[in-house]
Amino acid sequence: MQQKHLLDRRIYELMPQHGLNGYAEDESDEDELLTRVQRLLGQINQKLNIKPSRQLALELVRAGISLSAGEFLILNALLGFSPLVLLGFSVSLEQCLLLAVLAALAPSVYVRWRQSQRSKQVEQQLPEVLAAIANSLKAGCSFFQAVELIARESEPPLAEEFALVNKEMSLGADTEFALENLVKRVVSDDLELVVTAVLIQRQVGGNLSEILDSIAGTIRERIRIKGEISTLTAQGRISGLVISALPFALTIFIYLLNPDYIRPLFSEPLGRAMLIVGLGGQAAAAFLIRRIVNIRV
Repeated sequence: MQQKHLLDRRIYELMPQHGLNGYAEDESDEDELLTRVQRLLGQINQKLNIKPSRQLALELVRAGISLSAGEFLILNALLGFSPLVLLGFSVSLEQCLLLAVLAALAPSVYVRWRQSQRSKQVEQQLPEVLAAIANSLKAGCSFFQAVELIARESEPPLAEEFALVNKEMSLGADTEFALENLVKRVVSDDLELVVTAVLIQRQVGGNLSEILDSIAGTIRERIRIKGEISTLTAQGRISGLVISALPFALTIFIYLLNPDYIRPLFSEPLGRAMLIVGLGGQAAAAFLIRRIVNIRV
């Protein structure tokens, strides 16, 4: 029994040690690989530290995407070259190039869409956030304490943005500097109006809580009017989408039924010219319809 006990104890001492050592080695290899990748991305970001790259980084921040400019460009390149793999699967070079262009443009389109969605969320949240800040000021809190409350109690994306404002102010940055950075990170005319009002109040004085209540009421009215306009122009927007998508849907349908019938559009010079003119007309029509139904308030 004593020998069995000693044997069990010896196995207990050795097995975890080997297991932990192997796990530690795997972790060490993964950490080393991750460190190399991060170092490479850091070098790429340093090489790209130019004005277009800084603008791209700002666009990513506005979209709420946690990627650096270098990482985003690498993703674009990978997506752009990925369709070329299809060359070995009886796919023509022209089709691969078309897919490559679409794949390379997809991240930029996604960034624009994320910015639009984020701006809409900010505009929906802003009246309630302004009312909360105004109530905090009326209760005797400072502006810094009101911002801290919003960062803690509100919901993203404004909670995240006000948390950054609170962090910058905690680290000693001026309120003006922190609010100007907020406007740079968030694309919103209403938020820019709020920041302008706060900065003017800090220079000339006045009752900030009343100013914020007034702006919150104005923003609520604008949101209500936007909703009514969106309802009235819904038919026009749907018609524009149908008119824009119909030629492409018919082209795909005809190509699936009879490829030879539509192939001259891509193989003949006259067909390609007709295709370019048609695409140009479609783009112009979509642009005009969008301008007509997109009423700014």
